[in-house]
Amino acid sequence: MKIYGSTISPFVRKAVVFAEEKGLAVELIPTAPGDTTPAFRAISPFGQIPAMVDDDFALADSSAIIAYLEAKHPDPVLIPADAQARGRTIWFDELADTVIFATGRTMLFNRVVGPLFRGVPGDAAAADAAERDQWPAILAYLEQAVTGRDFLVGDGFTLADIAVTSALASSLHATAPIEAAGHPELARYLDTMLARPAFARRLEAERGFIAKVRAKVGA
Repeated sequence: MKIYGSTISPFVRKAVVFAEEKGLAVELIPTAPGDTTPAFRAISPFGQIPAMVDDDFALADSSAIIAYLEAKHPDPVLIPADAQARGRTIWFDELADTVIFATGRTMLFNRVVGPLFRGVPGDAAAADAAERDQWPAILAYLEQAVTGRDFLVGDGFTLADIAVTSALASSLHATAPIEAAGHPELARYLDTMLARPAFARRLEAERGFIAKVRAKVGA
């Protein structure tokens, strides 16, 4: 199975980790959002990443890819069948996409993606404002959500954990680490999640790539 994109994007990382947690082999094809090549647009008509090709089936958008993979490969279960557990799982998935990374994107684009990858100056004031005004409330909510818990939903690893960890991991490329002194439960939880092989492999590659680009541009 091929997934197109970069795992610096939390949406791409979420799809890749979801697939790998299912035990599937993933070939990551480096692709920028908005790629206009005809071959990519045949897979992703509006240039979205991630996009996927599985045998002769193509699909774009992380939520669509994840729903497809869960239906095709139901073991292990990563989206619970129980109504309440499923609702909570989808809630955390949406929280990751629309709240956590909405703030993280402001920091990541203005501190990393724009200056390093696109050669455009970042809006430092916007990044600083997001970090100062929005990020603390997100960390405080997640701190209480994982207090005394190994997983966000029920007693097992789910899409909720993948989505939230992916959003945090991308954001943390552009802001300070989550310290045990300030958020002990969240730091513990995140350390455990990021130690899972599917996350650890991808993050090592991302950090190496960002460091290489920083050295190249002298940032």
